[in-house]
Amino acid sequence: MAQSSGREQVVFGTVLFGRMHAGAGADRTMGLFINALPLRLDLDGTGVAASVRATHARLSELLSHEHASLALAQRCSGVAAPAPLFGALMNYRHNTPAHNTPAQTPAMSGVGTSDVLSGIEWLGGEERTNYPLALSVEDFGTALGLTAQVAEPISADRVCGYMQRALEQLVEALERAPDRPVRELDILPAEERVYLLEELNRTEADYPSQLCIHELFEAQVRRAPDAVALVHEDERLSYGELNARANRLAHHLIGLGVKPGDSVATTLDRSVSLVVAQLAILKAGGVYVPIDRALPSARQEWLIADCAARLVLIESDDRDLVKATIPVLPIEPLIAGTKSSADLGLALSADAAAYVMYTSGSTGLPKGVVVPHRAVNRLVISNGYAKIDAGDRVAWASNPAFDASTFEVWAPLLNGGCIIAMDGINPADFAKALKQQRVTILFLTTALFNQYTSLIAPTLAQLKYLLCGGERNDLPSFLKLLREEGPVRLIHCYGPTETTTFATVCEIAKSVEDMTSIPIGRPIANTRVYVLDAHGGPVPFGAVGELYIGGAGVARGYLNRPELTAARFMADPFSDEPGARMYRTGDLARYLPDGNLEFLGRNDDQVKIRGFRIEPGEIAARLSEHAWVREAVVVAHEDRAGDKRLVAYVVCGPEAGSNNEDGGSGLAGALRAHVSGRLPDYMVPSAFVRLAALPLTPNGKLDRKALPVPDDDAYARNAYEAPQGAVETALAEIWAELLGIERIGRNDNFFELGGHSLLAVQLSSRLPQAVGVEVPLATLFARPVLADLAAGIIEVLSRAGPHELPAITAVSRQEPLVLSFAQQRLWFWRSSTRAAPTITYRWPCG
Repeated sequence: MAQSSGREQVVFGTVLFGRMHAGAGADRTMGLFINALPLRLDLDGTGVAASVRATHARLSELLSHEHASLALAQRCSGVAAPAPLFGALMNYRHNTPAHNTPAQTPAMSGVGTSDVLSGIEWLGGEERTNYPLALSVEDFGTALGLTAQVAEPISADRVCGYMQRALEQLVEALERAPDRPVRELDILPAEERVYLLEELNRTEADYPSQLCIHELFEAQVRRAPDAVALVHEDERLSYGELNARANRLAHHLIGLGVKPGDSVATTLDRSVSLVVAQLAILKAGGVYVPIDRALPSARQEWLIADCAARLVLIESDDRDLVKATIPVLPIEPLIAGTKSSADLGLALSADAAAYVMYTSGSTGLPKGVVVPHRAVNRLVISNGYAKIDAGDRVAWASNPAFDASTFEVWAPLLNGGCIIAMDGINPADFAKALKQQRVTILFLTTALFNQYTSLIAPTLAQLKYLLCGGERNDLPSFLKLLREEGPVRLIHCYGPTETTTFATVCEIAKSVEDMTSIPIGRPIANTRVYVLDAHGGPVPFGAVGELYIGGAGVARGYLNRPELTAARFMADPFSDEPGARMYRTGDLARYLPDGNLEFLGRNDDQVKIRGFRIEPGEIAARLSEHAWVREAVVVAHEDRAGDKRLVAYVVCGPEAGSNNEDGGSGLAGALRAHVSGRLPDYMVPSAFVRLAALPLTPNGKLDRKALPVPDDDAYARNAYEAPQGAVETALAEIWAELLGIERIGRNDNFFELGGHSLLAVQLSSRLPQAVGVEVPLATLFARPVLADLAAGIIEVLSRAGPHELPAITAVSRQEPLVLSFAQQRLWFWRSSTRAAPTITYRWPCG
């Protein structure tokens, strides 16, 4: 029970003889009530011998209560009915030596005896129970046997097998190692252990484990130098030209002092220049570190310092946007220089670091994941889930600082295919680009996949491979796409950054119609997966445990975080490969009957919002840096549409009251501005709730259920002024519905109220019906204040002549409208180089 439930304290019912009972009517034959009472055991670090004695003592104590009813035990327990005290029952039966049937005692012969409250009934000498699991030990005098009664679909044979294995382990430990912790007893029969650890992990396949990424690319250059390697907008680059540019830049980098193992940061959009930069850094023996240009400058500076970058490569017009004490160099002049275009031929190891990618950190600081060359090779070559060849054109639609870009860039370049850099802004343009560029392979985050399938499913169905993953899936979206005619192979992917993009995959077919969720599948080639308990042992097949990932995709660890690396990256005790390691994911999973894995959530506070992995502790740490904040906690709330939003709860000092004249919304505005200057936009909470104290459980832990729902004052807003006119009123009603805020004023800012680019697309889609005019997304971002946006709409309407505003209706949509990677990551910042303040908005995908 302990090993299959993940608990060290277990409670089960045990059968006692109970009390005598007189029959009804003329027949006053005495019958026997079979009674059951709860027994709790602690399966912890106590030694086996001591644990057996403790169990005996508790059973002996329980015998003194054998005449007490289960109803009395329920009342004394404090566990309110109808919640049962236990769900499993154990009985010890003395059987006649000659028969394998329960002994017929005089009290039982010919009389139906029962105790309804105990859930046990004897009818004609046969015991029945309404508990999901009942295990009986049969004492035949000279031998023991086991009988299991279980509810479907649990297998009674498996239960007996587990019990037999547990007894064998117990006897051996009592004889040879009585001090062995009882929790270490193994219940898995040998064949099940082999199946879980070996058969499900037979993924070995040949792949170039001894070569570096750039060496494999250079082999493709020699094979087909004139083949197209990269397409971006109107620029097409062959393998030969891409290699020549990368070599020239690599020679420049070495001349600038870059040595093997040095980090080189890039703040480049998806472009030809970025691919050249990543190749050149690898050719020079360096480690590329992609940094999102949209990040606040303070966070960029921290990342550059943390990775100890030798220099930073930027776009020519970004010199004033990146602040660093090391060289910050525009990449174009270096690529166009006169350095040699010959391969460098440095001797490097495939175990060397290729790149560092940062993820959110629970301790308040981002953590850099160090990924070696061989891990990337295993992801894209002989991977077991997608055969990529020279005819494939792979869409590059992810943010370069998001690990999906690892697959999108290196899958085509290491297999002779072509990268198609995507810059689509809306679904229609994205679908058009997929067709025009003849894209064959595309990856989408699950959130985007769920939305795209409602709008451009016929285009997606024509792909050779469509991969998706990253967060909660939506079964109807998968079924909608599968009903389209096309050659698509739909693959659901799972994998943390620490195991190089993908660790498991599941090819989805129409058979999922009978499922309630989409599995994450089985390990890809050269990957091992284990579902383990809290002590590192495999849980029974079908039981819930934590997911551990081993194999060639495991990263080297976290940059500059030895303690965290030791806690999450550990020796793989189930692999025969010398030095094998595995990564502890923190994700909960179980095996389904067909051997596929089902993802069940997290064992900590980590959340995923709009495809981004977020540690709420990092946001709380930044909030606590504000002078007003004494304590802070951040949680993810689901809104009415089922989307997750971050909400911050803060306890402030007295100075907050004296400086916060506008009430809660003024505090929200101040805190939002504070974290916006330090965190990416997707990590900025939508609402900020001020509390006198954080609610605690009796054990002194945060009581998350007691945290209040944010009210209107929890959002950053200006002094309320009612909307004026039909257009402002229409906008206010749409905003209220999308943002979940009851009252919207004409001076409120869409994004400061918690809006984001996903909601901006939905807003744009509703405006034609509400106000009779289409409004470009760029206008929404340039005019986020309601009155300002309304004025722009009125101006457009006035140029169109007399116009009657349509009736205003609030339409609730069951399915959110689509948003491309481009819209997820709106970038806007103020340029300090222009005379007048100018907001620049850009739409790079990802």
